[in-house]
Amino acid sequence: MKIWIATGGTGGHVYPALSVAQELATRGHSITISYDGRVRDMVRRGAPSGAHFSHVWASGVGAKSRVKQMWALFKIGVSGVALVLRFMISRPHRVVAFGGYASVPAVFAAHVWGVPTFLHEQNAAIGRANKFTMRWVKTLMTSFPSVSGIPNTNARVVYTGLPVRRDFLNAAGAPLPGGSRLLVTGGSLGATILDDVVPVAVAAMKNKKIFVTHQTRPENVERLQRFYSEHKIRANVLSFIHDMAGAIAGSDLVIGRSGASTVVELQTIGRPAIFVPLGINPDQAANAASFAKNGGGFSIEQSKFTAKWLTSTLSELFDNPSRLDKMAKKALVKNDAVDLISDVVTK
Repeated sequence: MKIWIATGGTGGHVYPALSVAQELATRGHSITISYDGRVRDMVRRGAPSGAHFSHVWASGVGAKSRVKQMWALFKIGVSGVALVLRFMISRPHRVVAFGGYASVPAVFAAHVWGVPTFLHEQNAAIGRANKFTMRWVKTLMTSFPSVSGIPNTNARVVYTGLPVRRDFLNAAGAPLPGGSRLLVTGGSLGATILDDVVPVAVAAMKNKKIFVTHQTRPENVERLQRFYSEHKIRANVLSFIHDMAGAIAGSDLVIGRSGASTVVELQTIGRPAIFVPLGINPDQAANAASFAKNGGGFSIEQSKFTAKWLTSTLSELFDNPSRLDKMAKKALVKNDAVDLISDVVTK
């Protein structure tokens, strides 16, 4: 079968798409992957051998400027027409879209030519691009058992989970390492509040046996490392974590934002977490709430995420290792997403 994989414009859309593309290629299907310029190198590095590629002219429509919004819509429209023409010549048997505005043109072209289309929603609240394309989709696959905001269409909804890289699957169910090991990861957008609150909270703890791995922006590394050192806290401050699966598996507790990939990676390995959803992203609040509902951790609003609250919470958790162990077991969710999505698409 000829299968077209439509990615979005961020790693959160691309990595799941590549995982599924690899599996489908292994099963003997011909793969074409479409992407926009932001993720070109990421896609070409991770694509299965023999895959074909298609560049899509697209960008997000979330800009405040009306002119920028219209320009973004124009680019998506042009790409949609281009793919309609391409599909006329070499029509795929299936289209699998992983969300984001860069996937809209492929979904539209598939609708024009009647190609069965499968859409994956990574968050616990459906995104704007996916909500728009739902009118042309027969099957919606979800990362979480319950997803809010799905429009009223005739599409069937299938819970598959979110594909993760193989190194996370290899670490699934690993026991907690013990030793009060804390991982702090906020990425570039989410680092500031964590940088301001976490070091102060840890410094106020009576338990100085804690070891902190703290990922932050490059310009903050030296300042945070100095703070931890001055307060005699064992810490490793990094601007980038190359082995995230290893870092998560090597922690007893994680503090971070709640993007879909982060939440599902923690569920795959089985690690308790304190999530501070990014305020400008309602999807993150839904993701964190879904995780906390199972008892694997906490979701707390940024305005309530204070050093005093965190000191009390960390002290309680690290003084009761058995509680952390129970939370880890509740957080663990079996991840068969790659196989499930591949089965849904091909059957």
